[in-house]
Amino acid sequence: RKQFSEMVTWKGANMAAPTAEQLNSHSGESVLRSTVSTNDQDSKTESVDGRLPDYVIDLIQNEIGCDLMSLKKVSGVLERLTDENKLLEEQVLTVSSSVPLRVSAALSAAEKSRVALEGLLQRERIVSNTLMQHLQAAQPWADSLEQTLGQLDNTERHMKYLQFLAGIEELRDFEELLTQLHWPFISPPSLSLSPPANAQELQSQLELLVSQLLSLQTSDDLISEKPVSISRVGLPPATPLSLPIQIMLLPLSKRFRYHFTGNRQTNTLNKPEWYLTQILMWMGNSSKFMEEKIQPILDRNGANVSAKVELCRGLLTLAQEKLALDASRLLYDDALFCHLVDEILQFERELRCTHSYPSGLPGALDVLLQEAVLQKWVAVERKMAVEKVDAMLSAEGAWNSQYRDISDMDELKTPDCAETFMTLVLVITDRYRGLPCPRAQLSFLALQRELVDDFRIRLTQVMKEESRNPLGPKYCAILNAVYYISTVLGDWGDNVFFLQLQQSAVALGEEELLGPLGVTETGRLASLEGSVFEGLLGLLERLGGDMLGRLLEAVIRDVREKAQAYSKDRWLSLPSQCDQATMSLSSSACPLMLCVRDQLLQLQQMLCQPLFQTAWQGLAERLDLFLYQDVILYNHFNEGGAAQLQFDMTRNLFPLFGHYCKRPENFFKHVKEACIILCLNVGSALLLRDLLKQNQEDVEPGTPEGQQPSPTSTLNELGVFRLAPSDVLILLNLRASWPGQ
Repeated sequence: RKQFSEMVTWKGANMAAPTAEQLNSHSGESVLRSTVSTNDQDSKTESVDGRLPDYVIDLIQNEIGCDLMSLKKVSGVLERLTDENKLLEEQVLTVSSSVPLRVSAALSAAEKSRVALEGLLQRERIVSNTLMQHLQAAQPWADSLEQTLGQLDNTERHMKYLQFLAGIEELRDFEELLTQLHWPFISPPSLSLSPPANAQELQSQLELLVSQLLSLQTSDDLISEKPVSISRVGLPPATPLSLPIQIMLLPLSKRFRYHFTGNRQTNTLNKPEWYLTQILMWMGNSSKFMEEKIQPILDRNGANVSAKVELCRGLLTLAQEKLALDASRLLYDDALFCHLVDEILQFERELRCTHSYPSGLPGALDVLLQEAVLQKWVAVERKMAVEKVDAMLSAEGAWNSQYRDISDMDELKTPDCAETFMTLVLVITDRYRGLPCPRAQLSFLALQRELVDDFRIRLTQVMKEESRNPLGPKYCAILNAVYYISTVLGDWGDNVFFLQLQQSAVALGEEELLGPLGVTETGRLASLEGSVFEGLLGLLERLGGDMLGRLLEAVIRDVREKAQAYSKDRWLSLPSQCDQATMSLSSSACPLMLCVRDQLLQLQQMLCQPLFQTAWQGLAERLDLFLYQDVILYNHFNEGGAAQLQFDMTRNLFPLFGHYCKRPENFFKHVKEACIILCLNVGSALLLRDLLKQNQEDVEPGTPEGQQPSPTSTLNELGVFRLAPSDVLILLNLRASWPGQ
């Protein structure tokens, strides 16, 4: 009883005090709060379910354990906990007495700060309102002052400009200096001219004046740009030339306008080559002077320009203005307009190649990009091309190859009209290739596709007229023309230039050129799998296939007529091979063999090599089926007849095609395998027939596949791969030499 009462006393003491570990892991107010809340919770928990808190149970187990004899330790534990409890009460009292004073002081300081902050905010609002009122009142003065300062700045810049002009009053002397240097060079500079005595002094003056002129060009605002004239409308904007070059161009510009404007005889619309040639001559005559005299001065002054290019650009501006004016006046004269375009193209080639004018700068071709001029150019190209096609198709030798007498160059046997037409289309490509605008290039590509399709329609019309004689030379010439055009278009489809146009057409969404395309077709073109000529190639290949098929049908009809006697030969009564000294071609087969030989030679002479390769293979295929169906399956054969058939085929027909391949029998598989079956010895034929019949009788729909006897391996051992077992059985039944018959 005494031990039990001590445990109850110890339990009551511990319900009011936390464990030593809890006291050591907490400090100050947090320990006090946790202790109080824990005690409250523990008291509530104990009052509800009568269970001891977990930490009390843990304390008992740690301090006393499960041995009841150890309860004497309870008094010592109670004393230690009582001392710790007193120590905690003293700490709590000390903290409780000091905290209110500090909190009160902090609250007082915060209140003072809040009052001061409100005062500052009030002052800020007052100052801000005053400042806004002041700014609103001063805004008109600021606007007026800004305008006045702008005027002063502008005046200051003009003053500096005038100071520069005052400092180089020798500038209208620059022209006199150029005159002493024989500028401008109207004709090629003569090597015999000796340099002037004061050449060094002139060079020094030249460098001084050019340097001063470059100094004037410090700002674009100080340069008096030449206003754009009416003739410049539609042309790309031109970057101002450097000031020295502008002055050097003045005498050349004056001469150009004197000769090629107004009522001068040299100003004629039908001679654009006059002023274009003059521009090129001035460029060439001045090139050396610009590179040797002016360029070093520009380099020393840090001017990142080419003197030669700058002069060419200035002279090109004169040509562009003149060309734009003349082009607009020639829109209703096809002949003169076409001549103008030719001269512009020639001028552009000379400019880029001979004078090395940079490709990144606009040239004379930009004149042709104006909408009205471009449409006229396309229309003229179409009209001229159609007229030339009409003329070439009606020419006497239109369907003859111009290389027919040169065997090495006549492999394609292309008729003259087709070759001339594709050359015409290629020339159009060369004419528009240099245009700097992809959309303009695509306009000409659409024209080329239109012309090719129109020529295809014309070929179809001529073909229909010649379809009554498909073996004639004109019909074969049309077929060669179709193949040649398809080959050229296929090569163009892989050309880098047309691949770039294809990408441009996809990027610009040119439905007129590409047609309504789905996502798949557009993706194919974008990935360069297709071609801009793909549709035309399909139509041409279809036309060529139809024509070749019609040609082969005509050949096989001729062969059928010549093979009538051969198909009705006495195959049942021919002597066996043992009864003949030597085998020879059947007399009834001679017309057939001669016909096949002549047709092959004729096709080889009239068709190009690739077409002839396709033609003789197609003929062999048709001839194989004809002989198999109309000769072999139509007759019965004794031993001699089968041997004669095999001799005619293997020793006479197949060698006719041996000139074009190494194993011609591979193109006559029906005939070759039929001859194998018909020429089997009697024993092998009987075994094969029994095997095929047994296989035919035993095979039922419900029979497992592994149990079905198959004669395929037997036929393969005999060299029969094309014929089916049922066909072989039919052939065996055509044999007349069976035992007992």
